[in-house]
This record gives sequence, C-alpha cells and structure tokens, in this order.
Amino acid sequence: MLQIQENISLKPYNTFGINAKAAFFVEIFSEADLKALFQNELTKTEKLLIVGGGSNVLFTQDYDGLVIKISIKGLAFKVNDKDITVTAGAGVVWNDFVNYCVEHRFAGVENLSLIPGTVGASPIQNIGAYGVELKDVFESCTAFEIKTGEIKTFNYADCHFGYRESIFKGLLKGQFIITSVTFNLKTEAAVNTSYGAIETELQKRGIENPGIADVSAAVSHIRVSKLPDPSTIGNAGSFFKNPVIEKYEFANVVAKHPDVVHYPTPDDKIKLAAGWLIEQCGWKGKVEGQTGTWKNQALVLVNHGNATGKEIYNFSAQIIDSVKSTFGVTLEREVNIL
Repeated sequence: MLQIQENISLKPYNTFGINAKAAFFVEIFSEADLKALFQNELTKTEKLLIVGGGSNVLFTQDYDGLVIKISIKGLAFKVNDKDITVTAGAGVVWNDFVNYCVEHRFAGVENLSLIPGTVGASPIQNIGAYGVELKDVFESCTAFEIKTGEIKTFNYADCHFGYRESIFKGLLKGQFIITSVTFNLKTEAAVNTSYGAIETELQKRGIENPGIADVSAAVSHIRVSKLPDPSTIGNAGSFFKNPVIEKYEFANVVAKHPDVVHYPTPDDKIKLAAGWLIEQCGWKGKVEGQTGTWKNQALVLVNHGNATGKEIYNFSAQIIDSVKSTFGVTLEREVNIL
C-alpha cells in the first residue's frame, strides 16, 4: 500500500544532511508500486524528484513537489561458463552489491568499492573510480517510463555512456525511473591495479598476486583514509568532475604548471585531477562557517554541522572561480544542485 506523506524532512535522505523539506514524499519497493503511484493525480500536478541513496544531490531549498525514494531490492545471478550476469534492484546499496560480488568471486566491480549511493543511480551517473567505470561492466537496465507506465529495457548502446554521463542525464532526463541493473562480470579475474595508489597499498600488504578481494580491500582502505564517512560528517563524495580538456588547452596549463597531475583519455584528450587543482589553490581542509573541504581530499565538500545547501553551493562557487583564475580551467559540479 502506497504511503504518500506530506511536509517531510529530507535530512535522512541526503548524505549532505541538509534539512530541506519535501511537500510530498513516497517510498517505492517494487515496479508495481511505481505503476500504482503514477495512477495517482499527484504525479500529474506536482514536479517529481527521484532519489536513491541521496548521495549525489545538494538541496539549496525546500522541494515543493513529490520526492520518490526508490527502495527496490533483490539480487540474482546467472552463470554462463566464465561469464556471470548479476541483476540488482535499483534500491540495493551500491557497496552491498559490490560486497556480494566479491564474496561470490564475481570479478569486475571490485575497484568500485565503497562508492556511496544505490545501484539505480550507477548507470545514470556512469560511476567510476580507480580505473574502472560502470560502463565497463554494464549489460542492461530496466526502467519505468513515466509517460506510458511501461517497463523498458536499455542495453549498452542505448545508454550513450560518457564521462559521468548517460542518456538518462541527457536526452531522456526526467523521463525514466531505473528499476534494476544487470551487470556482466567474470569468474576469472583480470584485476585492474593501474592506479598507483592501489599498487602502493597492495605492496604495503605484501600482496604480489592480488585477487578481487585484495583489490576491494585496498580500494576500501584508500577511500576510508581519504574520504569522510557520510554517517559522521555530511558530504556527497567528489563534488566536482575531473576536467577533461583538449591537448592545446593542456599545453597552456602545463607551460605554467609543469607538475600538474594529468591522465590521457581514450579520445585523445587530457583529464586533470580536480582535487590537485583545488589543493594548489589553497582550499584543502579550509573551513568557512559550517562548510569546507575535507582535510584529506580537497575534492570533497563537507557539512561540518548545520550548513545550508546555499552555503555549500556558494563555497563551491568560490572554488570554481579560484581554479579558473589560477589554471584557466573551469570545474564542473558533479553533484546535482536543487
């Protein structure tokens, strides 16, 4: 039975811990719930916001519409020789899904350990970390079409994946609600330790031939050492995207800043480390009122207590201006601003 609530605090539903309110709020546990909800007149008269773990959103004001929290659970897998397909409900906590795969020795997502949020958000954002992106293991997803009430399946090509981008953030934004995601994993691991921090951590542990559990543990350790726990201090993980620039733009940057941290991209561009840029501008660990950057990672903005969304947004604007002034590079917010 659907329970639509009114005037609900969203503080428990966003990892920044912003105390915004929703005019209406409903939690969804199945595709049937979604179909029932969209027969309600409220969905035709109110604006809609879909949330999973609330780990990629910053509320700068109350939400005067209907917030739909997706809590569809379920995990199942099929084995086909060396290939494994794992299907997870959109409401499954992402790291619970990763742990499930590691425990079952399904290889492919171990580098994505401890990323906050839920499975349903993973293809929307094309999440990524430590040399792996969601698109590398994605097979398909099912999604509820708001206009028709039908469940449709999207394969890899349908999703138009890019760096932290997909068709669900672009052409089809606001038109579909993801209900499950299917991943193509392997029984035989080809572990990815290409990011130096992983290699260093494995060496510290005396591990020469790592398995996926070793990589997952190393990544988890690195993330915990660098990033704040949202359960103790409000944050949304990386607040900015790593900027991707053309080679001629990079030539201008590196001429003035020879030690700039950078990586080549498959499309012959250059990705810069946003955290490094921010740190060089003196923002790492800076506190301003109730907000600031995390002491161990300048890429993460935090709520030190009772910061408002507007305070955090204005602080991020100062960082963008500072990096632009110093490096001539414009940072883009990764977090959705509402």
